Amino acid sequence: MPEPLPLDDRELVLERWPQRRRELLRAWDTADQYLLRMAAERSPGRVLIVNDAFGALAVGLAAHAPTVWSDAHPSELAIAHNLVANGLEAGSVPFVPADRAPEGAFDLVLARFPKSLAFWEDTLLRLRAHLAADARILAGGMIKHTPRRAFDLMDHVLGPTRTTRGWKKARLAEATFDPERDLPARLPDATWTLDDPPLLVRSGPNVFARDRLDTGSRALLPHLPRDTTGRLADLGCGNGVLALVLAVRNPAAEVLGVDTSYQAIASARANASAAGLGAPRLDFAVADGLRSEPPAALDLVVCNPPFHQDRTVGDMLAWRMFTQAERALRAGGRLLVVGNTHLDHGERLARIFGRCRQLARSGKFEVLEAERHA
Repeated sequence: MPEPLPLDDRELVLERWPQRRRELLRAWDTADQYLLRMAAERSPGRVLIVNDAFGALAVGLAAHAPTVWSDAHPSELAIAHNLVANGLEAGSVPFVPADRAPEGAFDLVLARFPKSLAFWEDTLLRLRAHLAADARILAGGMIKHTPRRAFDLMDHVLGPTRTTRGWKKARLAEATFDPERDLPARLPDATWTLDDPPLLVRSGPNVFARDRLDTGSRALLPHLPRDTTGRLADLGCGNGVLALVLAVRNPAAEVLGVDTSYQAIASARANASAAGLGAPRLDFAVADGLRSEPPAALDLVVCNPPFHQDRTVGDMLAWRMFTQAERALRAGGRLLVVGNTHLDHGERLARIFGRCRQLARSGKFEVLEAERHA
């Protein structure tokens, strides 16, 4: 039974997403609790919730008909699940993906500081166009995870900002909106080029390795197949660079890229369009991994898995991606994985697939291959 979130007048039942048996981590922290306490002291008006990880803020303020604005599809799924768990309708709190804009003007904003400061700055810049003239913006996080720069960006982009005293290892900031500031509407995308094949890659502010080819993908690129056929997938595709390379190298194959980030998929689609590629040869989708893919439907899956969920370090997401890939691969289909050697992905892949072999090791990274047996 998950630990409930205690409020002054009730308790909220909240679960993390994706769900796991014997989950030991809470779906909320004291920064969520602090934000809800502070919101209860204000006349909310129209409410916007930003970066709500598992629905603590959405469920806690559901009576005020808030809108949620987030880049994370798992948050969307968690909010729907936790609304129902607390006796509410799954769609009773509208969810707006981060590649789109919410319809303002909002009087009160409750936000969680994201891990990426570039994403935070871009969110604040975009938020300005959707605020009422006298809007108040409350943002919070755990003290150990919140750099001073996160507070400074609020003061610079939104208006005069004060910080609260710490409470149970959490701290909030409250900004008073200054609509007269002359600022850009958003951060520009980062761009870089891949040499072989020659590709221009653009990435939004919340995309992993937005301004460069990350070391893991660089290690995996030489092992991507050429001139193969069938259905290929890039699981956790980010800006789509591996899926793009697969599509260029394998013109007779169909390639699918999936990711949980709306900004990542928007960037991947833009990169495919710039390269002159599109469906059915190359397609991208926001998805809960390969969960909706039919069994035994893929010939190859490539994966550069994360080793954390937001600020929680662990192998839970990688393990889930590997089991999804095993289910989605045809007999004889292969999974190619790159990861830090200390993460010991090989041991997990061997447990899921029966065996696993190391194709290469470069510095701290290794490339692994597992084959789906009949």
